[in-house]
Amino acid sequence: MIVAEMYHKAVLLKESIEGLNIIDGGTYVDATFGGGGHTKAILEKLKGGRVIAFDQDKDAFENNIADKRLELVYSNFRFMQEQLAEKGITQVDGILADLGISSHQIDTPERGFSTRFDAPLDMRMDNNGTRTAADIINTYSVAKLQSMFSLYGEIINSANLARVIEKARAVKHIRTTGELIDAIKMCTPPQTANRYMAQVFQSLRIELNEEVEVLKDLLRASESVMKKGGRLVVISYHSLEDRLVKNYMRSGNFEGVPQKNMYGHDLRPFEPITKKPVIPADDEIVSNNRARSAKMRIAEKI
Repeated sequence: MIVAEMYHKAVLLKESIEGLNIIDGGTYVDATFGGGGHTKAILEKLKGGRVIAFDQDKDAFENNIADKRLELVYSNFRFMQEQLAEKGITQVDGILADLGISSHQIDTPERGFSTRFDAPLDMRMDNNGTRTAADIINTYSVAKLQSMFSLYGEIINSANLARVIEKARAVKHIRTTGELIDAIKMCTPPQTANRYMAQVFQSLRIELNEEVEVLKDLLRASESVMKKGGRLVVISYHSLEDRLVKNYMRSGNFEGVPQKNMYGHDLRPFEPITKKPVIPADDEIVSNNRARSAKMRIAEKI
C-alpha cells in the first residue's frame, strides 16, 4: 500500500483550489490524479457535484478516495473529451492539471526516471506502453537525438551529446540509466553535472511520453468541454510547457499570435486570470523541494 502523501505531495494546493473558483454542484476534472491531493481538496470544497480524475499510471489507483462523487479513470488525459463523452458529460466547470511526474515515479528505481539509481532505462508513465527510453537512445538518428536534447532539455552541446551516444551504442546497446550516464560523461560539464543529467533525462521522458503533444491535446479539449465562466488551472515544471500554456491562455494558439475578428476583438477561448505565473512560496519549497520549478497559470472560459 502506497501512502498518498509519500506518493506525491500536491504542489500549490491552496492556490490551485482557489484558482478553480469551485461552485456547489459543479463537475470538475483532475487531469493528473497522482497521490490524490488535489482531488481530495476539490472534494472538500465541493458540495454535491462530481470529480472525474485521470491517471495513466496504475500505481496511482492505490490512492483512490472512497467518495461516491469521485470517478477515477485509467487513461491519459489527452483523451479527456472522449472519456467524458462516454459518461454523458459534455461540459465541466473546471479543469486542473499538475503536469510532470510524481514523486513516486521518480523514487521508484525500476521506473528509470531518476539519475540516482542504476535501473532499466524505462521512463514509461504508462507501463502498458511498449517503447522505452532505451529504444530512443539506441535507435534515434544523431540528428533526431540532437533535436530532442535541444528542444526538450535546452542542452547547449546537444550535437556533441548525440554523437557521443552514437559512438557508445555502436560498441554496446545502452540499456540502463547507469550505462547512459557513463556513456555521456565525456561531454558532461563537471561543474553542473547533476543539472545536465537532469536535462538529459527530462528530454528522454518528454519525448517518450509525447508530453508536448499530450498537453496540446488537453488544452484544445479544455476549450471544447469547459462551460462559460469555468476555470482552467495548469501547473507546469519547465519553460516549454509553461510557454505553451501561457500562449494558449492569452491567444488561443500555441504560437502566441493574437488573432482578431472583423471588429478587432480578440479571438480566444479563455481570459487569463493570472498575468504572471503563480509560484510556490519559500516555505513550500523548503517542505517540498520538487515544487521549486512549479509555475501555475489560471484562465477563465469566455
